[in-house]
Amino acid sequence: MTRRRKASDFPQEVLALFDGYVHGHIQRRDFLEGAGKVLGGGAAAAAVLEALRPNYAWARQVATDDVRIRQEYVTYLSPDGSGTMRGYMAVPAGATEPEPAVLVIHENRGLNPYIEDVVRRFAAAGFVALGPDALTPLGGYPGNDDEGRVMQRQLDRDVMMEDWVAAFRFLRDHETTTGRVGAVGFCYGDGSDQAHNLM
Repeated sequence: MTRRRKASDFPQEVLALFDGYVHGHIQRRDFLEGAGKVLGGGAAAAAVLEALRPNYAWARQVATDDVRIRQEYVTYLSPDGSGTMRGYMAVPAGATEPEPAVLVIHENRGLNPYIEDVVRRFAAAGFVALGPDALTPLGGYPGNDDEGRVMQRQLDRDVMMEDWVAAFRFLRDHETTTGRVGAVGFCYGDGSDQAHNLM
């Protein structure tokens, strides 16, 4: 079994480069070049990049078949954005009345397994939760974060913001919710204030 490595296993300079890479500030080749200087070569840098990739199975807290939730993929309209969007929705299994809701906004890589798990966590805690996939216009999350980052850079930020707002409205008006919607975002940067103003 692969040992789960900790941040302390890697040089701080490499972690800083990786942070820049995953948040879109530098390209993959920039990470490899910079890490190669720290680690003594390109092969070592490539191995470290592989080791730093997330293992979503380790982070999973709520399984898709958890009896506390019901989950499904949904589509909803985004008339001022991309038209039709797709998202991952989970609700408390035993709910008999509408519940408050949480919109889960993903990072710069699409609706990956970690974000889906966060959606399930909220449902297990008694909320209706929706994780929209901003990459829907490009075919959706491609199955790996590297491609997802490249895809998300192709999206128009204003259109993407309208898609987030459409997700909020879909959740607010859904029959399973009270109409009260909170939001949690992962690395969305200064877009969060703009989203708050639009909603």
